[in-house]
Amino acid sequence: MKRHIAFERLHNFRDLGGYRAAGGRTVGWGRLFRSDSLGKLRGDDWDRFLALGVRTVIDLRYPWEVERSGRVPRHEGLAYHNLSIEHRPYDQAGLAPDIEPARFLADKYAEVADDGVEEIRRALEIVADDTAPLVFHCHSGKDRTGLLAMLVLALIGVHEDDIVADFALTGLATERLVADWRASYPHLTLTWPGYGRAPAEIMRLFLADLSTRYGSVRGYAAERLGVDGDLVAALRGRLLHP
Repeated sequence: MKRHIAFERLHNFRDLGGYRAAGGRTVGWGRLFRSDSLGKLRGDDWDRFLALGVRTVIDLRYPWEVERSGRVPRHEGLAYHNLSIEHRPYDQAGLAPDIEPARFLADKYAEVADDGVEEIRRALEIVADDTAPLVFHCHSGKDRTGLLAMLVLALIGVHEDDIVADFALTGLATERLVADWRASYPHLTLTWPGYGRAPAEIMRLFLADLSTRYGSVRGYAAERLGVDGDLVAALRGRLLHP
């Protein structure tokens, strides 16, 4: 199976299948996807998307982003959930050039983990329901999407090294994501060199911060999100294959 699924206008659409979890089971292919904005789907890309059989979309963007850039096209049998997990908007492309990406973004992820507990919990519940194949996404498919991918994979027992490596795969799409930004905002200047980049250190720092504060990702999920053993078992049952 191929992790990266090629589209013309989507640049960061990936299958989260194949990762081995504790106990020897693996994440099933074709059940859980992560992506950049599905508002770009049209033409042949839409046909490619429909061929995946996706039943559920979780859009992690702000409602004003959805209004500005569009949502996944409506389609019979396709459930759509807009859960804005980030509550403090900021202009990433317009950050000062000297801001170091890893520490800055790890701190932003910590903000989202604190602010978006209601939406994050709901997203986990939707993933745990019988809603697969499912795709979740934000704008570039890196930050908010990366946080939810980390949580799902960690809760079902995928090793931290694989979680970090999955996060860093966005780096393969960076050039196209930057080109998309420039084409969308020709009147603006992209000032932050870290835009669209996904060095592994970002996720390493964020995971270390969660462990320092809560003992583990599972500790964060239990204490802040109210995730119990039943929800974890449901996630494992939906996503893992023998």
